[in-house]
Amino acid sequence: MDAHTLFVNGTIDTLDPELGTVTALAVIDGKVAAVGAAAMELRGPDTNVVDLGDAYVLPGLHDVHNHHLIAGQMDLFELDASPTLDLDGLLEAVAAHAARLGPEEWVVGGSWGSGLMNQINSTEALARLDEATGGRPAVLKDDSKHNRWANSAALALAGIGDTVTDPEGGQYLRDADGHVTGVLIEAAGRDMEQLRERLHPTRDEDYAQAARRGIEILHSYGVTAFQDAAASLQLMKALKVLDDADELTAWVVTSMQANDFIFGTAPLGEGIIAEREGTRSPHHRPDFIKIFLDGVPPAGTGAFIEPYLAEAGFGGCHHGQTTMDPAELEGWLMGTAERGISAKIHCTGDASVRLVLDTVQKVREAGHTDVRYHVAHGQFVHPEDVPRFRELGVVADISPALWFPGVIANAIKDVLGEERGSRLQPNRSLVDAGAIVAGGSDWPVSETPNAFEAIYGLVTRKDPTCQFPGALWPEQALTLEEALHVYTTAPAEAMGLAEVTGTLSPGKSADLAVLSANLREVDVEEIPSVQAVQTWFAGRKVFDRDIAQGCSALTASACAAEAGQSTCPPQMD
Repeated sequence: MDAHTLFVNGTIDTLDPELGTVTALAVIDGKVAAVGAAAMELRGPDTNVVDLGDAYVLPGLHDVHNHHLIAGQMDLFELDASPTLDLDGLLEAVAAHAARLGPEEWVVGGSWGSGLMNQINSTEALARLDEATGGRPAVLKDDSKHNRWANSAALALAGIGDTVTDPEGGQYLRDADGHVTGVLIEAAGRDMEQLRERLHPTRDEDYAQAARRGIEILHSYGVTAFQDAAASLQLMKALKVLDDADELTAWVVTSMQANDFIFGTAPLGEGIIAEREGTRSPHHRPDFIKIFLDGVPPAGTGAFIEPYLAEAGFGGCHHGQTTMDPAELEGWLMGTAERGISAKIHCTGDASVRLVLDTVQKVREAGHTDVRYHVAHGQFVHPEDVPRFRELGVVADISPALWFPGVIANAIKDVLGEERGSRLQPNRSLVDAGAIVAGGSDWPVSETPNAFEAIYGLVTRKDPTCQFPGALWPEQALTLEEALHVYTTAPAEAMGLAEVTGTLSPGKSADLAVLSANLREVDVEEIPSVQAVQTWFAGRKVFDRDIAQGCSALTASACAAEAGQSTCPPQMD
């Protein structure tokens, strides 16, 4: 049978150790049929021949942890401000966005930086937010998406005043005089999101549109497979609708929310699990649950073995705490393992990581060896627990905003101290211990799902955007080869997709990212400026930068020159 599509004259890095790098690849029915000389033999009169012009090609990139629906909603419908803005800049962005809305519309979106929390926790800051929003109700997410800042109009609609009682799993911050300031921690923000959804329900078509938009943006970064890390039933149904219409152009694994302190969606737990098979489709696999086992360190809600700084303002000998006790977590993991359901578990403190490992050990001892477990984020891991990841088959799901200097890292140092707060994301130690380390963007917590910036950060432990100087625990850097696998083969294995994608091996899906430069040849400082020029999913072109931006041919350097791009200057450590 002749190839439907034949890629020629490329530097095609298959990441299959038996195939290596080839110059040609043939596609039949959306799958890799052959590579190298064997691929050329499949050229027929009707074959679509794609001349790569010596461009460098990788398997489509994978993202083991993102929130693509939220990112799509922010891009289409919401305020999308950088968390690096100071308070003045944030309020200017809020005012500009609010001015485009009707008088009754909510101002929603984000993101405000975690480092602003103390600054906005005042009635003076609340008054400034009220002015910026022009009387419209507003609720804004922080950079972690765990906490919110609501204005007076939204607080009034929710009946939140100075005498309100904190909800379980959350807190209404107050100033020194006991007045609520609109800063909503964890479950308090979730309740506000639920109120907004009751007042203004999201339409089914808006869920599908936002999911589609999120995937379009992922394609522009070369991503063809990903795991949505906290899926609602509404999202899962939207993915099924897209796939039924042949519009789901990515492999999508979803993590069904077992509990929720931040998003405000329903149903949860067994309610969503009961619906999962009805949303399964050829490209959508609802195979994981998502458990939030703690919160985030800047808010004092990450669970740690050693206490936070006394001066962090959390009171007493504060360690944070897990959202579930050991028995409840064991019940969830054992009960879902019996049904073949894997789990992604949010952990930001080393105490929550240890609880996951202790519980997975019991699950493995009970004979459940096939289910997958991801410690999501896991930026702090006690040294004694590092080797347990490999021993127990637990994946380290790592997020780029946490392995190089930035807003979140700085906010963590404020509550843990400079030395302890700098020793986060022990990627080198995990790889050396034999753990599967899989890259996830956590987008839109990270501002983009740009794996090339993340790869740079993995290799250098420096900020690829040049906004923050220095290197964060540079001893934990990975090699380029290791970093490439963190965004291809490792997440494919972690998500349960290795049989269909991750390498460009015959029989697997023809998922390719055509890049603007050869990652193995460019100077490391140029890696952040590398782009996806084309993205192909199952032999179908789903992104073309030439068409999207008007650049010429597949020549990366020409596009970069036309766009006036430059790489980061060397940083002084």
